[in-house]
Amino acid sequence: MLLLSNSMPRVESGLDVLVRRRPALLRRQRIALLAHQASIDAGYTHATTLLRGLRGAKLVALLAPEHGLWGAPQDHARIAGARDPATGLPVWSLYGTRLEPTAPMLRGVDTVVIDLQDVGSRYYTFVWTMTLAMRVCARMGVRVVVLDRPNPLGGTRIEGNVADPTFASFVGLHPLAIRHGMTIGELAVYLNEQHAIGCHLTVVPMRGWRARCSGGHRASVGGALAQHADAGHRARLLGGCLIEGTNLSEGRGTTRPFEWIGAPYLDAQQYAAALERERLPGVRFRPARFLPTFQKWPGGSVRASRFT
Repeated sequence: MLLLSNSMPRVESGLDVLVRRRPALLRRQRIALLAHQASIDAGYTHATTLLRGLRGAKLVALLAPEHGLWGAPQDHARIAGARDPATGLPVWSLYGTRLEPTAPMLRGVDTVVIDLQDVGSRYYTFVWTMTLAMRVCARMGVRVVVLDRPNPLGGTRIEGNVADPTFASFVGLHPLAIRHGMTIGELAVYLNEQHAIGCHLTVVPMRGWRARCSGGHRASVGGALAQHADAGHRARLLGGCLIEGTNLSEGRGTTRPFEWIGAPYLDAQQYAAALERERLPGVRFRPARFLPTFQKWPGGSVRASRFT
């Protein structure tokens, strides 16, 4: 079970529910699993191990989103296909030359199981990888089973702008608020129905999850945040992704991503003072300097404002 906090209920993820309560759902199915390093159960066992152990089902292929199956590559790093040394199964990359499965990847597959811990922000590419996979499965007549997981930002608040569909991209294929307030299972249903994907979709719901819950199982959520944020704290700073389309650094390539916004040409004192004058509730700004090791302004001294 997933303990959200000392005062919140224990939650069984969709993976836990599938394996322990609904294994017959995949009986006589040849399965491709779309997963990442955070696709674990309450005992920290990965979904690859659990699905291989299901009676009457056969795991035949693995599909990997951005950061790969085990979360090693940095963001924007294109990933090649490989073979998983633990299982011997092919790992098809959905963040390489293509962002969606091809017919050869799904040849002989009856069901694609999707188990991706999302962060609750439309910027994260995992939900859009799911969306593209659902589109292909709809065309090929392959069933999709999405295993639901907590939204670490909760499900009661929706915040931020909604992307203009004219500028659809891999951080927003369909209109969605920055903080969308849905679990990945709810997103799958919404996208399938409201945006006419039309795949044969089954969502395995969690047990014990409530929309008012926030946070999440630290290993699972922290794993989904990959290299650029840790569980809970930085999930709430993802508004910093608005800066990614500019030449300002959002702190990537440092130990404090999304907490620092700056560039070498800024006056850090004036910048922080201007932001302080806005009197934004719940946040303070102070001047800072940092040296990014990659991405924008690598190796150069960046003058910045830091969120506190």
